[in-house]
Amino acid sequence: MSKNYTFNPGDFVVYPAHGVGRVTERQTINVDGQDQDFIAVHFTKNNMTMKIPPQRAIANGLRQVATPVMMESVTKVLCKKPKPRRIQWNKRNAEYTTKIGSGDPVALAEVIREVYKDPTITNQTFSEKEVYKKALDRLAPEYAIIHQISEADACAEIESMLKGEISAK
Repeated sequence: MSKNYTFNPGDFVVYPAHGVGRVTERQTINVDGQDQDFIAVHFTKNNMTMKIPPQRAIANGLRQVATPVMMESVTKVLCKKPKPRRIQWNKRNAEYTTKIGSGDPVALAEVIREVYKDPTITNQTFSEKEVYKKALDRLAPEYAIIHQISEADACAEIESMLKGEISAK
């Protein structure tokens, strides 16, 4: 994302810690006698509005929603078979948590692909389910916005890719 991005009202944005939100307004607020610019972002999922200075927003990872080209990369990652990992779960879990915290759609897709297990074949552990759900909850809204579908449909498409029912374009 360009460092010059202005976060205009109505734009969808992604904040790594909270997921997809929408810029509701830009405003100037007097703080300790000085006027400061703020971006107001509303996150529908948890009904929260956050006001943050633009410079701090960028430093904290606020970014535009991914482009369709980026979503093609996500689709390619989701359609690949996961690599066998022989690392202990606690180390993998720490790696996955870092990737989820980054908010990067490709990293989220990697986590989803690595942790997903087809419920008709094998069971996920509780920890795997939690990691999978957290990564899916971060990726699905952004995928839905790009493809102009509902979040539920986005989740279904992502799972279809994981099962090999949908292939990368």
